[in-house]
Amino acid sequence: MNVKILCVGKIKEKFYTQAIDEYAKRLSKYCSLSIVEVPDEKTSENASDTEMAIVKDKEGQRLLKHINDRDFVIGLAILGQQLDSVAFSKYIENLGIQGNSSIVFVIGGSLGLSDDVYSRCDYQISFSKMTFPHQLMRVILLEQIYRAMRIMKNEPYHK
Repeated sequence: MNVKILCVGKIKEKFYTQAIDEYAKRLSKYCSLSIVEVPDEKTSENASDTEMAIVKDKEGQRLLKHINDRDFVIGLAILGQQLDSVAFSKYIENLGIQGNSSIVFVIGGSLGLSDDVYSRCDYQISFSKMTFPHQLMRVILLEQIYRAMRIMKNEPYHK
């Protein structure tokens, strides 16, 4: 299975980078993982709704360039479906059974995903109703993908 994490912005903090590297190393046993970062747009503190929409659209177009027609796209969205770890694992496993060998998870920037990106998503998932920094969300997502793979292989995992 090919898993791509497609995200807006670079990771600047060393502790996030270390956690991402650790989970990428662990996941190499289970899947082919790639992480693609697209540049974020600068947004002023008092940006209007129109300016924020323009920012999301620019970031969205950058994200869409990295999605192929055959990719199964899962957008991370506050209003997406909330699953526990076992259900998430079963969902990913079923995608593979159905022939979806390329899964792309999309993490938006500070303003979220554009409407065009949401339209391209085959599924939307939420890890919480809370908002997380996109850098931390990348770590959380990788940990949950790793946990899902261990569950699929009937390997022990922390409940």
